Amino acid sequence: MKLLKAFGHLIIILTLTIITQVGGLIWVITSIISRRKGWKKLYLFVIIYFSFNLVIIPPIASQFGRVQLPWFNDNLSPRNWFYPMAFRNYVNPELKNLLLESSRTSNIKITYLDANFPFFDGFLLLPHLSHDDGKKIDISFNYIEKDGTKTNKKPSVSGYGSYIKPESRTSKNCKNQGYWQYDFPKYLTFGIINDDLKLDSKSTSKLIKVLSSNSKTQKIFIEPHFKRSLGLENEGKIRFHGCQAVRHDDHIHLQIK
Repeated sequence: MKLLKAFGHLIIILTLTIITQVGGLIWVITSIISRRKGWKKLYLFVIIYFSFNLVIIPPIASQFGRVQLPWFNDNLSPRNWFYPMAFRNYVNPELKNLLLESSRTSNIKITYLDANFPFFDGFLLLPHLSHDDGKKIDISFNYIEKDGTKTNKKPSVSGYGSYIKPESRTSKNCKNQGYWQYDFPKYLTFGIINDDLKLDSKSTSKLIKVLSSNSKTQKIFIEPHFKRSLGLENEGKIRFHGCQAVRHDDHIHLQIK
């Protein structure tokens, strides 16, 4: 029984660490305090978790050169609460400033998805292959209602997996080469909730151009067919990410120098 209990704790620690980086440590701290004080572990975990998220981790992360993106802001906010709650909304200060500046310049609100964890270069933010140094972030496209009204709604709960084209030529080619994971994000939508939305090509193109024009921007990844349809062929920083990654006609990947 003790062995099973220890194994269960290990699974929880590993899972929380993979998803949030620091959640496993918080679980260990919670377990120690709960055992000594006899307090309810679940309630204590929630209290400690929120304390770490809002008060403890941000100043420590700043010592590692990373800052937390805002939860709610007129110019910059997450797709939903999961990204900041899971400590997946950390970037270096230069990237945060670039995002806020680009939003003000374009007059377009930026909705972010996965960014980076608060600590340690090289600690991957799965399932991404490169979100490990504070310099990368995924950004949602902009959409309009059926009647053409601009909206902050997104077609999927997660912000991922709702593709502009159900099956693109690049996707077919990559999968034919054996890169089975290429359109895997379609399984990570966590639900399609606004399937009547249409892409706001004008504002999405404008935002990408503003991001690309910033001197600190190194690369922007979007799908080749999407780059053509938005008229961005002459934007040198906008590139194809390669078949080893996943599709990028559901979000923008931005990375700085």
